[in-house]
Amino acid sequence: MEINARYTSFVAVGDSFTEGMSDALPDGSYRGWADLLAARLAARQRSHADGPPPAFHYANLAVRGKLIGQILDEQCGPAAAMGADLVTLVGGLNDVLRPKCDVDRVCAQLAEAADRLAQGPGRLVLMRSPGRQGPVMERFRSRMEQLFAHIDALAERHGAVVVDLYASRALSDPRLWADDRLHLNDEGHRRVAEAVWQALDLDAESDWDAPLPAAAPPGWGARRSADLRFAREHLVPWIGRRLTGRSSGDGRPAKRPELLPYEG
Repeated sequence: MEINARYTSFVAVGDSFTEGMSDALPDGSYRGWADLLAARLAARQRSHADGPPPAFHYANLAVRGKLIGQILDEQCGPAAAMGADLVTLVGGLNDVLRPKCDVDRVCAQLAEAADRLAQGPGRLVLMRSPGRQGPVMERFRSRMEQLFAHIDALAERHGAVVVDLYASRALSDPRLWADDRLHLNDEGHRRVAEAVWQALDLDAESDWDAPLPAAAPPGWGARRSADLRFAREHLVPWIGRRLTGRSSGDGRPAKRPELLPYEG
């Protein structure tokens, strides 16, 4: 099925997951699944061109910490105006993981965002976000599942693609998550890029949901040391931002705010 043949441009909309945290590059910036996907689409366009290929264009408007209302207000208008062939929208998880959340309102804002992006010419991709197993996951599971059921309904309404990462066997493995326990590491992002690639009916490069090889669990001392490091470096700053009403994305621009040529 050659629905992918027209993908000459791609715009990504969302929060830290789409920005690429925590797939860190040597210079301290983040890559992530969207950059990986854009690079593969650009390479595919070059390999399938008859003669000099046109440039592949890519924009990533995602900013860490953004709630779905902010994504709707700040990113969806510019993204829709770009008229890209492919548009991804991932948002709402930052909302439902907060202690107080009106899930119905989050769903309504996500619907408005999807409606706006679906008006353009591009193919819309939505995601059921991955979840690391543990107490946080269990506490908010019902909210997440309400959000994901709404995403399925939006996809049906708009003929959008849904990439189901929530049901993944592999992405619940702690070894695919960064030290902050909120974001995927480089291998996790690589698997998400492969999952989106396959959802677009492109030839599989690997089994993105293959379980990692069995390994002995870390000992008690190693787990306690990791817990203390997590609390000091990630949990305490996160609590501080919540108490002061700040966000990790305050004042931060998108890393690729314009639809520009991209080779990866």
